[in-house]
Amino acid sequence: MKAYLEPFMLYLSRDKGLSRNTLESYGRDISQFLEFALERGAESPEAIKKSHVTLYLGGLRQAGRAAATVNRNTVSIRSFFHYLLKERLIGQDPSLDMESMKPEKKPPMVLTVQEVERLLAAPDGNTAQGMRDKAMLELLYATGIRVSELISLNVDDVHTGMKYARCSGASGKERVVPIGNIAAECAAVYVADMRDKLLRQDELEPALFLNSLGGRLTRQGFWKIIKKYAREAEIGQDITPHTLRHSFAAHLLEGGADLRSVQHMLGHADISTTQIYSGIARRNMKEVYESHHPRAR
Repeated sequence: MKAYLEPFMLYLSRDKGLSRNTLESYGRDISQFLEFALERGAESPEAIKKSHVTLYLGGLRQAGRAAATVNRNTVSIRSFFHYLLKERLIGQDPSLDMESMKPEKKPPMVLTVQEVERLLAAPDGNTAQGMRDKAMLELLYATGIRVSELISLNVDDVHTGMKYARCSGASGKERVVPIGNIAAECAAVYVADMRDKLLRQDELEPALFLNSLGGRLTRQGFWKIIKKYAREAEIGQDITPHTLRHSFAAHLLEGGADLRSVQHMLGHADISTTQIYSGIARRNMKEVYESHHPRAR
């Protein structure tokens, strides 16, 4: 039955132009589903019934798979049968009316102020790579910008004297965000004293943050960097580059910043996206109160 999978994958690649990662996900999802259906007596796509699809997706839910995983499988299966129906390889689509799961809304991971301090103190500012790393981490926490925005910064985008940075979001819309004294100082030292040590001789590279080969640092490169310093700072949580963005927003709101200002600095189009941090801030303030107020216990 998997003979039907290869032309479907070719269709997705050639006609739909899906990325390699998406194609791999589709192929894996459909392959596992067809194996499931075959084990239950369906020897061809025409023999697959709605009950097969329902049982398969229900099994994923019972196995505790995330809503996003179940939904991705639902989309993959729907696309497969839509293709088969379009090509007249089946007479009816058994995946019609399959409902997606509502995605789980987990609160974003936020570091404590103490954890952030340990993380920012981890890089060795006496080396070119260490000073670069310190400037990156300080800027990320000082501005709340996305990692993609951080690595896209050019030297001219960060104005350490006036303490602001200019960045562009996923939509290409430019915004200006303030940076604090410490982040501005670290960026200034990196540019003045250390960046040239990473730059290839006579290379005209506009990127602010460079890798060991003198080119623009990548997302993957930064991912490895933050993981390294998280281990050195003995942070128990499995943090990601986005963790500092979350921490920036939550700590600002805890300190009394207004939601609209935080929304602008984060580059959120909808304020409801920013509001997820309000709950974290309120919860943390309650913990601080209960821990420190003499009449709270």
